[in-house]
Amino acid sequence: MKFKNILVTGAAGFIGYHLSLRLLEQGCNVTGVDNLNDYYDVSLKKDRLAQLESLEGFVFKKLDLADRDKMRDLFKDNAFDAVVNLAAQAGVRYSLLNPAAYIDANIVGFGNILEGCRHSGVKHLVFASSSSVYGANTRMPFSVHDNVDHPVSLYAASKKSNELMAHAYSHLYNLVCTGLRFFTVYGPWGRPDMAYFSFTNAIVAGKPIQVFNHGNMQRDFTYIDDVIEAVIKVIEKPAAPNTAWSGDHPDPGTSYAPYRVYNIGNNQPVGLLDFIAAIEKALGKEAVKEFMDLQAGDVPATFADVDDLVRDVGFKPNTPLDVGIRKFVKWYRGYYKV
Repeated sequence: MKFKNILVTGAAGFIGYHLSLRLLEQGCNVTGVDNLNDYYDVSLKKDRLAQLESLEGFVFKKLDLADRDKMRDLFKDNAFDAVVNLAAQAGVRYSLLNPAAYIDANIVGFGNILEGCRHSGVKHLVFASSSSVYGANTRMPFSVHDNVDHPVSLYAASKKSNELMAHAYSHLYNLVCTGLRFFTVYGPWGRPDMAYFSFTNAIVAGKPIQVFNHGNMQRDFTYIDDVIEAVIKVIEKPAAPNTAWSGDHPDPGTSYAPYRVYNIGNNQPVGLLDFIAAIEKALGKEAVKEFMDLQAGDVPATFADVDDLVRDVGFKPNTPLDVGIRKFVKWYRGYYKV
């Protein structure tokens, strides 16, 4: 199903920027919303936005999702076929320092998105969840059909809350909702607060990098182009009820309502030290490493089961890490003139 008019929240963000570009290339009209907060370098967000605003079919509105009145007006004044909610207060560690930001953006803001979709006839709401919802789970690979009731950070809890809120609206109002659990997305125009970005900054500057859990970490690193391909395919395939769903044995990943959850991951976890080695190779410079304990809120490993994604939309992320890191480093050198 092709949609013409699409709202992308968090459009000045990493994933939102890339998704908006791709939708515009496909001939969609994109309304981008972002509050341009200063959680990380605002100039990077503005540079992403400048590229989008130069393209036909893109309209930007500076708006905070937590502003109920302005969000109501946004939906009232526009006729969106589909909504992709990528706006959120991101970051696990920051949620220990500023919990209120997560309540405002991720809970209150998402509630306003759901209300807007409900009252304006949106045909498909796709929203960002996170691999962090798996929390204390240790059975690998992480499956959308596993229970995820033990988050280890407020960020993770806010993302699990989004899934629960979306299901309630799907049940009550037949709102078609699909949640996407992203696994460590990286690539050009990425987020400076992410490890690969801060590692690159430090290595270039000759400063030491902090290697948490003494390097005994694994992440399912997912290249941005793969993520965007998956999101596009999901947008075009609205969630349908699972007719085999049973309340006696409830499946967390599907529902009797038009609601689904998918993992968006590379299905190939990589050790942290191997990841650092890929960055060192791309930069041609070795890192000075400071080995640290595991940080509060972090999980030692992530690994995505993507069988449902492959079955339902026919796509599996597959960009090799060394290829993705080389592309990131090439962009980094160009953008920062290194």
